[in-house]
Amino acid sequence: MDAHLRDLRYFVAVAEELGFTRAAERLFISQPALSKQVRHLETQLRVRLFDRDRRTVRLTAAGEALLPAARDLLQRWDEAQRAVGDAAGSSSLTVGMSTSVGRGLLGTLRDRFAARRPACDLRLRQINWADPTAGLASGEVDAAFVWLPFPGQDDLNVRVVAREPRWVAFRDDHWLSGRDEVEFAELLDEKFLALPESAGPLRDHWLAIAERAGRPPLICTTVTNADETFAALESGIGIVLLAAGNAGIYRREGITTIPVTDLPPTELALAWRPGDHRGTIRALLESLDDVTAR
Repeated sequence: MDAHLRDLRYFVAVAEELGFTRAAERLFISQPALSKQVRHLETQLRVRLFDRDRRTVRLTAAGEALLPAARDLLQRWDEAQRAVGDAAGSSSLTVGMSTSVGRGLLGTLRDRFAARRPACDLRLRQINWADPTAGLASGEVDAAFVWLPFPGQDDLNVRVVAREPRWVAFRDDHWLSGRDEVEFAELLDEKFLALPESAGPLRDHWLAIAERAGRPPLICTTVTNADETFAALESGIGIVLLAAGNAGIYRREGITTIPVTDLPPTELALAWRPGDHRGTIRALLESLDDVTAR
């Protein structure tokens, strides 16, 4: 029986991370599921690929032999997919995001992309906040609008689209109501909404961990999408940090947003996989350059 490419991707992740926990986080799957697939691959190949104990994971001689071949196979398959997509001339390009990008960006980007690739359908896909790569890590999307920093960022190409101040959103009857702005020190004892733990450094960013001088945040609940965030804000159980460009999205009846004056800015970026040189990706980047230049 032939090995699946998915199993090879899992094997390569474990081999590069030399740890099942880190590899599972990188792939955004559970560690038991990853271990099961690696064992399945070992059964198919009838060899042991890793020596593992409670503390360490090491490649066996068989694993060392498989690693370069697996990388080559995965690269060739990715190149084949790109070649097929370019040869078809039409197909589609899927862009992931975890919240509405807003800022007048998407409409203009669609227009500019359509002018360059009229036969290619630009599709947008909303991804749950449990995956801060907005679908790139799982292969659901071709590119994604993401907030920095996020887990696995160094493994992707990233182009910053916007740098914006961080604001805070709260229910209208909060003690901040009537204020035009606030310093973060005034928010240290507030209860915050938090992203899932799988968001890693991005979760810390929206909790402003680096600006707390070691004081742990008070987390009232975890939210995985915008609807859950709106519901939590409307219930009054906590507050949440957000980008200035998204303030208009959160500003609805019963919810107020104001600037936090002393926090470093947040960054919105477009991310895509290294080595993805398809014409549609180039067209997307060129269209984005047009939009940001405006």
